[in-house]
Amino acid sequence: MRLLIVEDNPRLAAFLAKGLREQSFAVDVVADGEAALYQTAINPYDLIILDLGIPLVDGMETCRRLRARGSRALILMVTARDATADRIAGLDAGADDYVSKPFAFGELLARVRALLRRGEVATPGILVVGDLSIDTAAQRVERAGSVIELTTKEYSLLEFFARNRGRVLGRAEISEHVWDENFDPVSNLIEVYVQRLRKKLGEPPLLHTRRGAGYLLAPAVKDPDA
Repeated sequence: MRLLIVEDNPRLAAFLAKGLREQSFAVDVVADGEAALYQTAINPYDLIILDLGIPLVDGMETCRRLRARGSRALILMVTARDATADRIAGLDAGADDYVSKPFAFGELLARVRALLRRGEVATPGILVVGDLSIDTAAQRVERAGSVIELTTKEYSLLEFFARNRGRVLGRAEISEHVWDENFDPVSNLIEVYVQRLRKKLGEPPLLHTRRGAGYLLAPAVKDPDA
């Protein structure tokens, strides 16, 4: 899942980005509202962590503009203000949730996960594809009762496939949601990670290739190309 952090405090932004990347999220960071509006116009984010006290265009106005142009990204507002009126104003502007500073990283992470579970289509905490199960809170993967050890990026890719199980995903969509803005579109990273996942998931195959279209995670595919 790909997140955007909009925070003008560089130390806090770096702390949040590091923690979220360690939790298998792809993360981009900007420091003001104008940059946030630009980034969200060119990249499809699953969730935005939006500080209210950012420069150029404040967080409240940034949120309003995002919703006015039809953005459906989940928005978690972050602010030093904790007055009820400010919370109401943020939610009325289009935010999905609200957390006040100071906060523990664990609380913010829990809110991020809860929002993503609530998303446009409710997603359970345990994703199941055939005999494969993924506990998204613990980031624990099992197949037929055996634990599968994955790297952070392998897990992130597998969770994205599982959230879209049964649907063919192309390279562009995968890179937009699993990698950040530093991804090189001409690299073969996606193919490398798909092959690693196939090997670790074992037999019978769950991850299939549709030539010229992309990849599909499903218990079985009739007449797969590969």
